[in-house]
Amino acid sequence: MITHLLIIFCASILTNNIALTYFLGMCPFIAISKDLRTAFGMGIAVTFVMTLTATINWCLYEYILVPNGVEYLAYVTFILVIAALVQIVEMIIERFSSFLYVSMGIFLPLITVNCAILGVSLFMVIRNYSFFEVVAYSLGSGLGWMLAILAMAGIRSKLRFADVPRGLEGAGITLIIAGIMALGFMGFAGIISLQ
Repeated sequence: MITHLLIIFCASILTNNIALTYFLGMCPFIAISKDLRTAFGMGIAVTFVMTLTATINWCLYEYILVPNGVEYLAYVTFILVIAALVQIVEMIIERFSSFLYVSMGIFLPLITVNCAILGVSLFMVIRNYSFFEVVAYSLGSGLGWMLAILAMAGIRSKLRFADVPRGLEGAGITLIIAGIMALGFMGFAGIISLQ
């Protein structure tokens, strides 16, 4: 059982990276990855929200929606839980790190509509994960998203000193780098995979 959970955890970080394999959560990934400190803060926030919402959503789905035959309310329920937790995270970040709150700007409340977070909750239903599998998958997916945004922020900080063609500056070169990073993460595909 532990080995199975470890495989799910590692696969969700590397081979099934939510940002670089499924390309979910790309808006904040591109916008926030200009600075390492901000990217780290956003990565922590997304990981926290992703893990907590997937866990809560699994409990609501398995113990309330399925027994009552109202699985069709899953989308609404999942989004309400995500929105509530993002509000809590936003208040905590505003209270304890005003720099991070200001630097994240509009993208902090937009975690609510980050499709990566909703995607993890929907993948857990599709894959019929148990509670511990959901915890391993959601934590791994959050850490994988954080790894991807930190790698992107590190590369973009080095690009400040590079001679990037004028037409590719900004989002253009960022998307090219994301594609190359995705190819790099595909190299792990033969090592670990989710079933």
